[in-house]
Amino acid sequence: MDLELSDKQQSAVKDILRWYKEGNNQYITLGGYAGTGKTTLMGFLSKVLRERDKKLKIAFCSFTGKASRVLQRKLRDTNSIYKYDYTGTIHRLIYRPVTDDKGEVINWERMATDEFLYDLIVVDEASMITRDIWNDLLSFNKPILAVGDHGQLPPIDGNFNLMENPQLRLEEIYRQQINNPIIKVSEIARKYGKIPVEEFSKTVKKLDKKKPDTGELLESMFESYDIDTMVLTGYNRSRVRLNEGIRQLLGFQTPTPSQGDRVICLKNNHKEEIFNGMMGTILNVVEGNMDDYEYYDAEIELDEEDYPYFGKISKEQFGQQSTTNSIVDGVDLFDFGYALTVHKAQGSQAKRVVVFEERFSRMDDEMWRRWLYTAVTRAVEELYIVGE
Repeated sequence: MDLELSDKQQSAVKDILRWYKEGNNQYITLGGYAGTGKTTLMGFLSKVLRERDKKLKIAFCSFTGKASRVLQRKLRDTNSIYKYDYTGTIHRLIYRPVTDDKGEVINWERMATDEFLYDLIVVDEASMITRDIWNDLLSFNKPILAVGDHGQLPPIDGNFNLMENPQLRLEEIYRQQINNPIIKVSEIARKYGKIPVEEFSKTVKKLDKKKPDTGELLESMFESYDIDTMVLTGYNRSRVRLNEGIRQLLGFQTPTPSQGDRVICLKNNHKEEIFNGMMGTILNVVEGNMDDYEYYDAEIELDEEDYPYFGKISKEQFGQQSTTNSIVDGVDLFDFGYALTVHKAQGSQAKRVVVFEERFSRMDDEMWRRWLYTAVTRAVEELYIVGE
């Protein structure tokens, strides 16, 4: 094996192999903090299982396209994906299009159990999975390994959380990540909920929001905003204000969405294959009106997806602090996506992340630690936290 595991990782692998061999339970959950080597473990497990069964087919899947691409890249780096494996979204794995007489997709339905070709399902970022999708995955009667981060916020819609109490846990930082400043900051956030104003590295810093040079640095970063940047807040009012400010710095002349604008999807639409939290860039947008309801005909290039979105999107949703309830059939919900709440950013990552510390009065200390930990672990290379 060209992958080395810690004692804790080896113990988790043994438990998973025992679960898989015995077959007494359909699924097992593995929780791991950032930097504990969850993906390394998945790659190692993939190779061990293939040594035992060369014909084994594994489906590696995630809720979002971006998360599945990240997983795919990491597994490929360690040669852990085999010829007949699947790597992609859960949606493409288990749902099939329903077409009309013209061959156009009018809906999606769960595929038949006897169509499913894989022997094992590995779900990454499992804390994002809804109860309905989980039940659909279980319906194929295949063993499922659900992997996620049990230190993150629970799902925003509340009642179902696969990572609330995982059966197996990785909580020791993997030796390859010990000197990673982002991992160091994430540990401080998770354990103490208070990150000191400090330069942890040239690109990982806690900034004092009251100092003038903090504002200058932020303005400079926002002027160079690109697809690899993520700005995170707690309050929706802050999100709206930051979206306005960043768009002005980037030279957008009107408050309405324009070609080149970054946007985020706010509501699932299985028919169109768009899901809450998907990010994209507007390629084309034209105003429209039907029965006095104003909308945009939009073409949006979705991040890490194979095909752009074409459809009608709500005009009134842009710049709002909450998701509109006045939904018209056939109209989807998007908003500007330069700044996001931390809840909306779950499952996503970016090379550069700016976090504005904003704590709700109703947050207890445990929920605040989870909020802060979730926020800082969205960063891959650069992290700037703005607070006191």
